[in-house]
Amino acid sequence: MCFSSAPSVPPVPPPPPEPPTAVDPGVKAAREQARRKAQGAQGYTSTVLTGPMGDLSTASTTSGKALLGA
Repeated sequence: MCFSSAPSVPPVPPPPPEPPTAVDPGVKAAREQARRKAQGAQGYTSTVLTGPMGDLSTASTTSGKALLGA
């Protein structure tokens, strides 16, 4: 049971001001260049180090048996 009144609610603070937008053409050009550079660095072809046929080099093998540790 509550014998007192409801607690008072503090007033709502005003919304924050809008962030400034960069409309400078130099800023836009630099941002676009950075986006293109980052986009070109990622993807399937940037991580594949072999061709579509896989690794075609010959395996290094030793001639005959070798005694390990000798």
